[in-house]
Amino acid sequence: MTSLSANALVESFTKAGQGQVFRFADTLGEDGLSSLLAAAAEIDLDELASLCESLLPQKSVTQGGPSINLDGLQPAPYIPLPEEGGDAALWDKARKAGEDALRAGRVAAFVVAGGQGTRLGYEGPKGCYPATPVRQASLFQVFAEKIRAASARYGKSIPWLIMTSSLNDAATRKFFEDNSFFGLPREDVIFFMQGRMPAVDARGKILLDAPDSIAMSPNGHGGSLRAVVTSGAAQKLRTRGVDMISYWQVDNPLVQIIDPAFIGFHVLNASEMSSKMIPKAYPLEKVGHFCLLDGKNTVVEYSDLPNVMQEQLDEQGQIRFRAGSVAIHIFDLAFVERLGGTGSGRLPFHLAHKKIAYVDEAGTLVKPERPNGFKFEMFVFDALPFAERPVIIEGKREDEFSPIKNAEGVDSPASCRRDQIRQWVRWAKAAGIVLPVNEDGITSFDWEVSPLFADSEAAFVQKWNSLEPKPQIAEGTLLV
Repeated sequence: MTSLSANALVESFTKAGQGQVFRFADTLGEDGLSSLLAAAAEIDLDELASLCESLLPQKSVTQGGPSINLDGLQPAPYIPLPEEGGDAALWDKARKAGEDALRAGRVAAFVVAGGQGTRLGYEGPKGCYPATPVRQASLFQVFAEKIRAASARYGKSIPWLIMTSSLNDAATRKFFEDNSFFGLPREDVIFFMQGRMPAVDARGKILLDAPDSIAMSPNGHGGSLRAVVTSGAAQKLRTRGVDMISYWQVDNPLVQIIDPAFIGFHVLNASEMSSKMIPKAYPLEKVGHFCLLDGKNTVVEYSDLPNVMQEQLDEQGQIRFRAGSVAIHIFDLAFVERLGGTGSGRLPFHLAHKKIAYVDEAGTLVKPERPNGFKFEMFVFDALPFAERPVIIEGKREDEFSPIKNAEGVDSPASCRRDQIRQWVRWAKAAGIVLPVNEDGITSFDWEVSPLFADSEAAFVQKWNSLEPKPQIAEGTLLV
């Protein structure tokens, strides 16, 4: 350790009471020491000390941190779809406002894609997972084609932010290179990595998971807002005239990445953060709940809302707290810069009590059988109470939400395949196409509609009516 910067870094950790991080430094080779120093340089010691002081004494053992005071909790207001009693004229006005914003180049797309496909038995970034019935197109390809379709429709290039992680950044970039960026201009795709936080023990001491490695983990999906700023992505958007970001998570191929009505409601209300709610499928569905608490819109996790409240019905016999949060948002860029910057209005961290493998003072790896340490995470929905003029609109589950999370059963590749085909069957019916379907509303055969052919029912009907001769839809049909 001859470099002044390295010496200064070690000294700063020692002064902060975290000198144990470099306990094995003298036994490490050059590569090991460089790796350790690089990880240490990521850590804001002042922030870590503040978090340990404010959170560790609470001995929280859940991700939600201390219990939430739910006194006076009410369902959050939202704008219903026209078919659910909403104002059709208002939705038309919002759609026009959104289309104007898109034609002006004010909108960027943003996917949070730092995870791996481990739970699906897939080796690689989750965004590379094959998601469609016929082509086995990856999640990334589906999103890229939706962005290309919207860019062509509105005559304006839409930049795409992709947040990776230290686990999958290189593999994600290579996947895009190998696939020629799925037809998108390279300069429109902006990669950056999610931030990390060190794990600590009950005393707030940073843990090592190897003599040359700090036990680091991603700082939660809320860290995406910080990463947009610290990576320089926010400034790149500013130079292009972008002032709002459409946000979603990588596991949901049905998401409407570019929804002009959603964008329009955001614009018309001068909102800093807008959210899309999906009505819960059943009372105890494991989603967050959009609620009103102390006069602020907020999201209350299912684990923090007692079952008796989740099961309450309103006067119409509907689930009272029915507005489910599915991580679809629009952020004002200035709002992201405020929350993701270094000022006082930053997102709070939460504790997660976890089993964390660590090396002891002798350098022996210990794999605990019960939780022994703490990780720090931010949640993106925690931004909602900070937002001025927040807007929540209703979305259709069947057209907007079918995540691929589990290898089998609910929210699996099989259930998502069914939901994709159901959607295309509805589009076909709207175009006057008669298809044989079973009681679940899907065909007995696999077929597929690329977003480049149509990315909505209206677009499908228009495109289909323009075709002569019209193709027959059968096993393996691909409309692209």
